[in-house]
Amino acid sequence: MPLSDLPRERLDLSRILIYGVTGSGKSTLAAQLSERLGLPFHSVDELCWGSNWRIKPDEEQRELFTRLCAQDAWVLDSAYGKWLDVVVPRATVIVALDYARWFSFNRLVKRTLCRMVDQKPVCNGNVETWRQVFSRNSILIWHVRSFSSKRRRIRAWKLAGRPMIIHRTARETHEWLEGLKP
Repeated sequence: MPLSDLPRERLDLSRILIYGVTGSGKSTLAAQLSERLGLPFHSVDELCWGSNWRIKPDEEQRELFTRLCAQDAWVLDSAYGKWLDVVVPRATVIVALDYARWFSFNRLVKRTLCRMVDQKPVCNGNVETWRQVFSRNSILIWHVRSFSSKRRRIRAWKLAGRPMIIHRTARETHEWLEGLKP
């Protein structure tokens, strides 16, 4: 069962932050929640990355997410550390995907390989390349570097009493989603 201090019917699902390590399925879950609950979905990568993998300036990102989070309803598929302080206080619930490292890394490797082969655009026309995977900015390296800090952050939020649902497995996540009423 997912970990939550509040019964499902008492959770306010109007502003949802999906949080977890790269490759855990945050964007997929966010899109599914958006559709099921009728809330606007915002892809963080679409909002933060421009063409040719140029990241938007920190100030621009912060301003964008300040405006977005001031709205009454939304689903975000992540939050970058530079503006977490904007998103977290406005989120009515954080859905944390706290999966095992091997599971999320395996998912990420498969996803990355598929994207490199089919050249399907990821965000704003960007595609993943072999060069990126083997660079020092590799998404695979980012997963390894950020895994522990993201897990610590989830634990800290839980201890601080933030409204949270923590899923430890993809099956828990799926069952929880299926149990939500539109």
